[in-house]
Amino acid sequence: MMKVTRLFKRLDDLAVVLAKKQDTCALMALGSVGVEKERADEFSDLDFFVIVKDEVKQSYIDDLTWLSETYPLAYFFKNTKDGFKILFEDGIYGEFAVFGESDMPNVTQPNGRIVWKRDDYIYQQVTQMKGNIPKIKSDSPDFAVNEALTNLYVGLLRTLRGEKLSGYIYIESYALNRILSIVHLYEKQEPIMEDVFGIERRFEKHYPEFSRRLPKMLSGYQNIGISAKAMLSYLDTIYPINKRMKYEIEQLIIRVNQTDI
Repeated sequence: MMKVTRLFKRLDDLAVVLAKKQDTCALMALGSVGVEKERADEFSDLDFFVIVKDEVKQSYIDDLTWLSETYPLAYFFKNTKDGFKILFEDGIYGEFAVFGESDMPNVTQPNGRIVWKRDDYIYQQVTQMKGNIPKIKSDSPDFAVNEALTNLYVGLLRTLRGEKLSGYIYIESYALNRILSIVHLYEKQEPIMEDVFGIERRFEKHYPEFSRRLPKMLSGYQNIGISAKAMLSYLDTIYPINKRMKYEIEQLIIRVNQTDI
């Protein structure tokens, strides 16, 4: 059986198990097994919420027998107060959370798809995106560009000091993330489903032109100067960056590239 088929069957099987229990309310699927079903492929996993009566929520978290009834578990790890990361014996990976009925109005979530629910469970907003959705795009190029510039500057100084890991993180994580947050201002985004929690998801499909720059911007721990140079070059093409700051960063890049650190 194809993996995608097994993913959806696993949810259907779980729905059957939950429906037999008197204290369950609903099963909601998210991501590529939720409302974005057309995106599911062999690399997809299971993301879902199990909604139960408030008084039994903790028992469903403390004892995952109900989940093993669907298919044996090979691995599970409680990564939040409500949720787990799991691996079934057949290799299907998933992440899920258990919520009580009263939790749902305050849950942060993307749009979801109801796989199963009891007829008497009524909460109209249960499948709607809500909560503390992070702002992953910036409307201000000035802020993002100057944050990226100062990240490059500090990262290069850290590298020259011998703190290469810190320098690497400042440049290939902090500075890069600032740049990613404004790419939409300079390149039209391809109309492919967007992940509201992470701009890096499907980024290469959203911004194919910019993505051709990524190999240089992500040159790695041993080539921090190359990464910084590529990012500085890009920033210089999209925004009138401060000339003195540009000069100082360029001098640091030269020193990093000439130094055996």
